[in-house]
Amino acid sequence: MPILITDSDVEQLVDMQECIKVMENALLQVPSGLAWNERSSQIRTPKGFYTVLQGAVLSSGVVGLKVYTARFPSGSRFLTVLHDSETGDLLALLQGRLCTQLRTGAMTAVATQYMARKDSGTAGIIGTGIQARMQLESICAIRQIHTIKTYDIIPDRARTFSVQMSNLLDIPVLPVESAQECVNNVDIVITSTTAPEPVLLGAWLKPGMHVNSIGGGHMSKGEVDVHAIRLADTVVVEDLNDARKSYADLIHATGQGALAWEHVNDLPSVVAGKVSVRSCSSAITLFESHGIAISDVAIAEYLYRKAIEKGQGTELPLEA
Repeated sequence: MPILITDSDVEQLVDMQECIKVMENALLQVPSGLAWNERSSQIRTPKGFYTVLQGAVLSSGVVGLKVYTARFPSGSRFLTVLHDSETGDLLALLQGRLCTQLRTGAMTAVATQYMARKDSGTAGIIGTGIQARMQLESICAIRQIHTIKTYDIIPDRARTFSVQMSNLLDIPVLPVESAQECVNNVDIVITSTTAPEPVLLGAWLKPGMHVNSIGGGHMSKGEVDVHAIRLADTVVVEDLNDARKSYADLIHATGQGALAWEHVNDLPSVVAGKVSVRSCSSAITLFESHGIAISDVAIAEYLYRKAIEKGQGTELPLEA
C-alpha cells in the first residue's frame, strides 16, 4: 500500500551525508541513460506559477514527478509523487517542502565537492530564507568550514538565523550589514534569495572563490550579475536544456556576449569525470542550481526506503 511521508517524517529520516551520496549516485546515472529529466513545464496564473518536473532514476527502480506552486500570496506548496518504474505502482506521496530543501542542499554539496578548493574554510550566504539551513548544513558536510557570514535584507532574520545555525553547526555564524561584506574574503559564496535583481556582483569576487547560486529560478530574475559570470572560469548547471530555457542570468549573459553555451558544463558530466572544472587554485567557479526532477525522484526514493525500514509514514487508502 502506498504511504504518505510528511515533513515531520522527513525530519526524522534525514541524514545529510547519505543524501549527498544519493544525489551523487543519481547524477552518475545520467550519462549512461539510467536517469533522465523531462524539461520542466510551467503555467502562469494570475497570482503565481504552477510547475511540474518529471524524472526517472531507473537504477533505483523509480519514476516520479514534483508539482509545486510558487510566488502565490500564501507562499509555495510542494508535492512529490513516486512510482515503481517496473510495475507502475504508486509507492508514496511526499509533502515536498523539506524534500525540496534537502535535495537542493545535497545538490549544492555535490557541486561544491567537485568545484570548490579543497582547503575552503569560510563561507558567506546571501539570503536566510527557507533554503538557507540545508545549504549551510550541506557544505559543512563536505568541507571543513570554520566561519560563516550571513546577510539578509531583513536584518533581524539574519541575526536569528545566525544564532540558530551557530548552535546547530557549532561554529561561528555571523550576521553582517551588506551583501558585499558577506562575500568579502570568503572561499564559498551562496546566493539563496527571491530578489528580482542581482545580489552578487562580479566586482566583489576574488580569485579562488566558488559560487553556488540557487535562487534565480525564473526568467524574470537572476541573482548573479553579468560581470560575475564573465569572470567565472567554469560555469556548471544541473541540466543544459533547462538552463537554456529558464536560467535568467545565464541567458542574459549569453545575450551580452559574456558567456557561450558551449562553455557551460552540466553537473552529471562533472561527477562522471568527463570534464574538469577547477584548473587551478585561483580559478573562480560558478554553479547554477534551479532544481531538476531526478534530484526530487532520487531523494523521494531514499526517504521512501528509509520510511519503510523504520516503519514511518501513513498508509494511504488507495490501491497502488
